[in-house]
Amino acid sequence: MIDDVASGKPVFYDIYTEAQKRADPTKEQTGLFFFRGRPGAPFAIISPGGGFSYVGSVHEGFPYAVQIARKGYNAFALKYRTGRGGALATEDLAAAVSYVFKNAGTLGVSTNDYSLWGSSAGARMAAAIGSHGVSAFGGDDPPKPSAVVMAYTSHSDTSSDEPPTFVVVGKEDGIAPPSAMERRVATLRRAGTEVEYHRYEGLGHGFGLGSGTNAKGWIADAVRFWEKFITNGNTR
Repeated sequence: MIDDVASGKPVFYDIYTEAQKRADPTKEQTGLFFFRGRPGAPFAIISPGGGFSYVGSVHEGFPYAVQIARKGYNAFALKYRTGRGGALATEDLAAAVSYVFKNAGTLGVSTNDYSLWGSSAGARMAAAIGSHGVSAFGGDDPPKPSAVVMAYTSHSDTSSDEPPTFVVVGKEDGIAPPSAMERRVATLRRAGTEVEYHRYEGLGHGFGLGSGTNAKGWIADAVRFWEKFITNGNTR
């Protein structure tokens, strides 16, 4: 990101138009931080956690994006509205997906086989879009993501048409207990959805990259899972 700024490349993109922001000033501080991978590679959008009261970009947004971009994929960390619950935040994610699809040429990303990532509250947002699609939350009507990556959430809503899903949680998580995640995993598998599930010993809520723990490397595992569903030859 520092190199992009130094070379004059934009690193933050507004997801709403000036007219939309004038009509609703709460949209003024939303947008996408862009971590560039290979030109023309698929993209991921990451929704950090924060209980819908703040956006944990430093802990769960930027670090994930850096790791994904290092694998060659284009990664966006979403700054969404907070303090007003999950519905508006999910609308911002829908607007972000729509924005990337509309501006894919300028951004230099492929719209094929994108993925949505989220931790805690952000995982609820990613899963909601995966279940019901972008248009259900006020966005356009692009395809559903090719994969959803969920970290430590108790989100339980599902649909009959779920994307492949990668799930991580800490065994000692008292906020989003593994049992909640395991009920979701079981529901998805019964519906025929491919799921990869990891439960890490000794970890609680909000372990981020898992550096220095037995969750270290889970981002790379999640990328490998996503790559199974990238069908256009844009894997590494």
